[in-house]
Amino acid sequence: MELKRRPDVERFLKSPDANIRAALIYGRDLGVVRDRGHALAARIVPNPDDPFDVAILTEADVADDPPRLEGELAAQSLMGGRRLVRLRLSNEKPAVDKAVAEALERHAAGELNPDAFFLIEAGNLERSSALRKTGEKAPACATIPCYEDEPGDVARLVRELLARDQVSLNNDALQLFVQRLPKERGVAKQEIERLALFLGPGSGVTATPADLEPFLGVEPEASLFDAAADAFGGRLADAQAGLRRAAQEGEGGPAAVRAIGMHLGKLRRTLTLAKAGAGLQEAAKASGVFWKQEREFLRQARAWTLEDLDRIQPEVLAADKACKTTGSPDRLIAERLALTVAGRARRLGL
Repeated sequence: MELKRRPDVERFLKSPDANIRAALIYGRDLGVVRDRGHALAARIVPNPDDPFDVAILTEADVADDPPRLEGELAAQSLMGGRRLVRLRLSNEKPAVDKAVAEALERHAAGELNPDAFFLIEAGNLERSSALRKTGEKAPACATIPCYEDEPGDVARLVRELLARDQVSLNNDALQLFVQRLPKERGVAKQEIERLALFLGPGSGVTATPADLEPFLGVEPEASLFDAAADAFGGRLADAQAGLRRAAQEGEGGPAAVRAIGMHLGKLRRTLTLAKAGAGLQEAAKASGVFWKQEREFLRQARAWTLEDLDRIQPEVLAADKACKTTGSPDRLIAERLALTVAGRARRLGL
């Protein structure tokens, strides 16, 4: 049973189906994988750290002693409660992948201890992975792929973690902070905790962008969001220079194309709201435009139309798909997309 929609995943993590004996949680962002693993483990057993009810294994344990995994899954709880076998994988090693897949298949079929729960936390698994294939086809296994957090997910995480220390950010400060956070959730959480200490736990403060300046320091010149704005503003040289600087800082072509797509989305929402009767400035704020970028964004919104955006949308989608093709020159694809967007913007008078 594969769970992809966020509501389905959250519902399962809060109240696992009694007929499910195993869960495979995997993805590139191990921070998200670990968070979901912790949440599920806490629902399966009262104390996920109890050695009497919980066995925690790694891929090294499986590689060194393959029969041990099935032995742990067949064992009964020493305290009489439900048993949890938690396996953490960091790399997709063929031998380990196959061994875990075989154990999962037997356990999901009820051949080992049917009252035990098998929780597997793994990194990114390719479609060819035997473990992934087994998890997806086993009715008694919940398979949860973890994708990179969307900006809305990150914003929610920031609000929730800061609220624990009774501090918060206003909307503009939240947007600024989210844009600057690392993509990996584990590292992002450390940054959020550091911000809470900076603001003062228990202070009740609601910080503004000005309040964050000493914490964030000078914004890096290489910004994919700035590069996207430059492209839609008709400044090709600035856009391509920004993309190249971002590449030097480790940002790949897919992220660059995504930034261009997000800027297009903001323009589309702004123009749609304006068409429905909202003021352009009001519509821009509702679309999440940061106050420092508002003047330039409104200049673009007055030049672009919904029809113009519809014409450019297929090229953004095509570039996104091309970037995800194995071996693709993703940086070149992103730069060509910026060239196309900037060319359209120039023809619109920008």
